[in-house]
Order: sequence, then structure tokens, then C-alpha cells
Amino acid sequence: MNQNLQNILNIIQQNEKINEDEKNTLLKFLQDADKELMITAFKLERTEKVKKTTAILLEETIEELEQKRRAVEVQAKIIQLEHDRKTKELEDARLLQLSMLPKELPKLPHLDITVYMKTATEVGGDYYDFHIALDGTLTFAIGDATGHGMKAGIIVSMVKALFSSGESMLDIKTFFRQSNNTLKGIELGKLMMAFMMIKIKSNKIEFANAGMPPLFIFRKKSKVVEEIILNGMPLGAMKNFPYETKELEIFSGDTILLLSDGLPELKNGKNEQYDYERVKSEFNSVAEKSPNQVVEYLNNSATEWMNGIEPDDDITFVVIKVK
Repeated sequence: MNQNLQNILNIIQQNEKINEDEKNTLLKFLQDADKELMITAFKLERTEKVKKTTAILLEETIEELEQKRRAVEVQAKIIQLEHDRKTKELEDARLLQLSMLPKELPKLPHLDITVYMKTATEVGGDYYDFHIALDGTLTFAIGDATGHGMKAGIIVSMVKALFSSGESMLDIKTFFRQSNNTLKGIELGKLMMAFMMIKIKSNKIEFANAGMPPLFIFRKKSKVVEEIILNGMPLGAMKNFPYETKELEIFSGDTILLLSDGLPELKNGKNEQYDYERVKSEFNSVAEKSPNQVVEYLNNSATEWMNGIEPDDDITFVVIKVK
């Protein structure tokens, strides 16, 4: 029994003025009080233990959260550094890609030429170039490297070197054969270059295609767009691939469209592709206008199709009108 209650009990028991019934009643009261005190003491003790346990758990939780916070902070720094590295790599790739392109377009008395290029966020490796021979022959090339970023930039720079080294003055079959075997011989793995080259002399066109989209020609006389398909493996895909060429006549008012696959494979919010039929139809509706107007129209059509979505590949097209 609680010591204070025990002292009270002793006093009661020694008091002769209190009869036995009263003593028993007081004794029961004291016993009940002692039980309540024991229960209260137990609860207080348990509460104190809970407090101590909670304090320990809270301290451990705070430490664990602090460790996690530090880990998240470190991870965030790593992610930011990687993001900065990739951003710089993509910017370097974009600058490399743009440095490969001609600073100005060819000016010829019988041809009007306009080029449009929109680079994707991850730089898709589109490329175009030209050369004018002493006899006035225009050689125009358009290409699309596999991959994105710096890898695409590597293959573009190699093709640029091949084109600029004088090989573009070779006949088309020889250029394609030598360039293809050179790239294949370097063993670049899956790095290849889809490539189309056309040579325009007077009213004649000769071209070859290594994995690029078809060549489109709007005929002013018939008001019809011809879709000219010539199949071939991308440069660097297969050694000694037998590339073929095709020759065509062009006439005053005819308009030629060369493009990478960025426009026909452009997707909208429903994941639908712009597709080649739409390219052909849209080109046909505007082909009689100037190359600048054709480019503007196709660009607006593509923008409307995307409806705010950023393209995941470069978009490039070349418009050449016969005067």
C-alpha cells in the first residue's frame, strides 16, 4: 500500500473512538484509493516509457529523413550535372550540324532554290549541300544521318568531307559507291547516312537515292505531282551496294521537292503521321507559287499538324523551281 495511505490506516486502527464497522469502511476506502493510485502510477510510468520511445523514434526518423534529404540533394546535383552535360552536347551537336550547311544557296539563272530546316530538340542529323560545276551543272545533296545528337553529327561531318573533297564532281554512281564503301570501311556500327543526290544540267535531271524519301516533281503542264521512287540502302549500310540512277527531263514552271523523312513522319496529338500522301497533296496545292511561298506553306501546314507538339526529328525540305 502507498506509504501515506498506510500511515492513515495505522492512525485509524489505533483510534479507539472509531468502531469496527467504521474502521472496515475506512479500510475499504483506503484500499480502493491505493488501487487507483497504483493504476495511475502504472499509467504514468507507461506514458513516460511511451514518451521516451517516441522521442527515440522521432530522433531516428529525423536522422533518417536528414540522410534521405542529403541523398536526394546529391542525386539532384548529379541529375543537374548530367542534364547540363547533355544540353551542352546537344548544343555542340546543333552547332556542328549547322556548320556543315552552306552559308548561302546557289544562284543560277534558270533555277530558283529555297531550303527549309528545323532542327529537333535532340538534333536528328539532317544535312544538305550543293556544288556548281564550271559547266553550270548543279549538284544538290540532301541527307539524314541515323541517330541523334553528336553521333549524328559525326556521320554528317564525314559525308560533308566526302562531298566537299571533290568527289561530288564524280558521276553519281561513282560517288555513291565510293562514299558508301568508305563509310562502311570505317565500321561505324549502326551509324549510316540516308542520302539523295541530284544533278541538274540544262533541262536534264539525274539522281540516285540511298534510303531517302521519294523525289517529288510538280509538272506545270499537267498540274500533277510525280512521285519518283528509287530504292537504295543508306550509305555505310552494305558494302558494294549496286546503286541505280534515273534521268528525267524538266521544263519551265516545273517544281522539284526533296525532303527528309521528318515532315512525312511528323506526328500530331493523336499520334497520327503527316504521311507522304499529305506531303504530295499539300505540295500539289501550292507548287505553282514561288519556292519561298511553297516553303512557307509547307511549314505552316506542318505547324498546324503538330498543334504545339515539338518534332522529335529534324524537318528539312528543298524546293527548286525551273524558271
